[in-house]
Amino acid sequence: MAAEILDGKILASRVKAEVAAALSTLDFQPGLATVLVGDDPASHTYVKGKLRDAGEVGIRSFHHELPPSVAQGDLEALITRLNQDDEVDGILVQLPLPGGLDAQRVVTSIDPAKDVDGLHPHNLGLLLLDRPGLRPCTPSGIMRMLEEHDVPIGGRTAVVIGRSFLVGRPLALMLAAKGIDATVTMAHTRTADLPEVARRADILVAAAGSPGLITADYVKPGAVVIDVGISRSPTGLAGDVAFESVREVAGMLTPVPGGVGPMTRAMLLANTLSAARARRE
Repeated sequence: MAAEILDGKILASRVKAEVAAALSTLDFQPGLATVLVGDDPASHTYVKGKLRDAGEVGIRSFHHELPPSVAQGDLEALITRLNQDDEVDGILVQLPLPGGLDAQRVVTSIDPAKDVDGLHPHNLGLLLLDRPGLRPCTPSGIMRMLEEHDVPIGGRTAVVIGRSFLVGRPLALMLAAKGIDATVTMAHTRTADLPEVARRADILVAAAGSPGLITADYVKPGAVVIDVGISRSPTGLAGDVAFESVREVAGMLTPVPGGVGPMTRAMLLANTLSAARARRE
């Protein structure tokens, strides 16, 4: 029996409706500042979608575009101004940045209270300590998907393939957190006998950035498979999961596009709402 396809677009619309409803009760309008450096077409597309989403739920946008030749100091000076701007509740710098710019320095220069990407060391530290804080958007979106589809997590085995600070590492912490209680293995493309490790998973997350890496022989029958990978090819967007073969083995499966991506954008809105509320408490 083919896997149930988890449509991220439907759930993202629900999250956006929740954010819009919450915003309608506030006596202020939160503001989201986006910073786009360079002319990468994919980055422009992603930011355009984020700005559209913000407008749909009632969040003000303050968009800034900078040339790829911008100096590190000038970029950080812009972040400093946004940190000090009371109309800005959230700051998002679209990654990756052009070569020659230190992305970690830029992320660290963001006020942690406005870090709606959840990538500042302060917020990652709160995650590590299992304390409340702004969480990275993609892992948050994945956790919401699992919750909405009543996927059992406690006591189950989860394998996260990928160790980035954007997805793999924070997601592993979220899955293993007290009260969630998965037993988590964080693997990667250099893991010995990766197919065997992956087949242990009740919940398998592919976030390696390697198109088609996960084939049917990586998947335990009935497992929940979450595809975070997204790569551009001559035929369109491709995920880390070989969709057609895996759908015949998995119990649940996210598509690319239309799976995790819409949820990432939706959780950015939720984070902006949370940051705005926290700043005004």
